[in-house]
Amino acid sequence: MSHSVHPFSHRLGIIRDWKSRWIARDKSYRTALKADLLIRQFLTKELRTFYLSDIQIERNQKSLKVIIRSSRPGMIIGRSGDGMTKLRDKVLALLTKRGIDLSGQELKLDIEEVRNPESNAAIVAMMVAEALEKRLPFRRVLKQTLEKVIASKEVKGAKIKLSGRLGGAEMARREDLKKGQIPLQTLRADIDFAREKAHMTYGDIGIKVWIYKGLIFEKDIKNIKN
Repeated sequence: MSHSVHPFSHRLGIIRDWKSRWIARDKSYRTALKADLLIRQFLTKELRTFYLSDIQIERNQKSLKVIIRSSRPGMIIGRSGDGMTKLRDKVLALLTKRGIDLSGQELKLDIEEVRNPESNAAIVAMMVAEALEKRLPFRRVLKQTLEKVIASKEVKGAKIKLSGRLGGAEMARREDLKKGQIPLQTLRADIDFAREKAHMTYGDIGIKVWIYKGLIFEKDIKNIKN
């Protein structure tokens, strides 16, 4: 029998790179891994409304660099960089509270702008979640969001799936909508995937988004790796 595999992890080392890039040369692996998980969990919750796309972490002996990709970088940075300073202080306070010592590493936060948010699965999933939380009809949300995604030039196919008590129904069910092609078995296919939850009064609604952007060949791998 076949198994569902996360499209990102399925392509690691082929057309994708790791989201955490560092090497533990001593017994600090556990501490570094715990710090990565805490930072990701905190930033994902803190920046939920800023259309967060991705969080990447790089380490060396002197610095810990966190790269935040968002379609609303100005709102995160704030006036004259106040937002970045406050966010950095919150991350440092969290790590200190959990007993994680950066051992001389300087914490750096970098913000990168996502130029085309309609072709990014994480941002599209957040757009769907926001619309559902505003009590808009789920079928209309599915249709309108999918039309926006397909209208992007680089998108060749997309699929959105919702699961839960849709429309406040007593029994949970699944609804999905698909346009174009999504070749999940092709390893050189550039497929962006994301999960999100819409927090409703009667429970959470799960959201999954697949976006297919075409085939990536060896000459293009350096450009597509994030």
